[in-house]
Amino acid sequence: MQIIHQAQAMQAWALAQRAQGKSIGFVPTMGYLHEGHLALMRRIRKDVDLLVASIFVNPKQFNVASDLEQYPRNEEGDLACCRAEGVDVVFFPDTEQMYPEPYHTYVEVRGGLAEGLCGATRPGHFLGVTTVVTKLFNLVQPTVSVFGQKDFQQYAIIRRMVEDLNLPVEIIGHPTVREADGLAMSSRNARLTAEDRQRALVIHQTLTWAKAQVDAGERDAKALCDQARERLMAVPHDEIHYVDVREETTLDLLDTLGDGHARLFIAQVFGQVRLIDNLRIFTDPSRPE
Repeated sequence: MQIIHQAQAMQAWALAQRAQGKSIGFVPTMGYLHEGHLALMRRIRKDVDLLVASIFVNPKQFNVASDLEQYPRNEEGDLACCRAEGVDVVFFPDTEQMYPEPYHTYVEVRGGLAEGLCGATRPGHFLGVTTVVTKLFNLVQPTVSVFGQKDFQQYAIIRRMVEDLNLPVEIIGHPTVREADGLAMSSRNARLTAEDRQRALVIHQTLTWAKAQVDAGERDAKALCDQARERLMAVPHDEIHYVDVREETTLDLLDTLGDGHARLFIAQVFGQVRLIDNLRIFTDPSRPE
């Protein structure tokens, strides 16, 4: 396994491989790897000639400085995970490599996809995400890249960016990987206290409850969200950022389920840790997957 720290060296390697006709699969990460990240690697390892993973804690997508400072890191463990999963190259740049001073250029997806949910509660977050992903795509030159659907809004935004900019990379979404008790795997989980870790289970429990209600015939999205919020509030927590039902292609808010696939999105804070999760609660049989 090769480890590359320099942006120019990463791009030179990638362009040389593509010139030989080799396909490159890419898994961008911010490190502190867990089974969710490894599932992404396994998803495309078998379908490409070469697998690249990046490890870069992107400062541009943090709107709270303390959140960036407290983000967990484990360089040795991350590299061991990549090696075990058959990663060919780990791109491990520092901030200077990704954003050399003076830095002035950003990539922004405007409109509904980025305005609600985390776009409303984390100003500037997706501007940082789309900028770094565009830079990473330019450096790694992937033919295919995979993103976890726990961050479904991010996945939708990146798909739109790739389509709008005619970037030659296929974007694949991978279902959320969960702990045995249902908690969505996230690097942030490491910062939860034991008590908050147990309380946080209410998020997945509420998502599955909502899906059961829809399966039983509930179609009023507002009533469903109100009841879901009540269930979340019954467990000690610090803040609820949103409880929304949205159409999953446009991320438009829904009043009634029945036109397009619908997902329930939740963001809730336990201690100092903000957790997000989502679940498709309604599948429109008239719409393709």
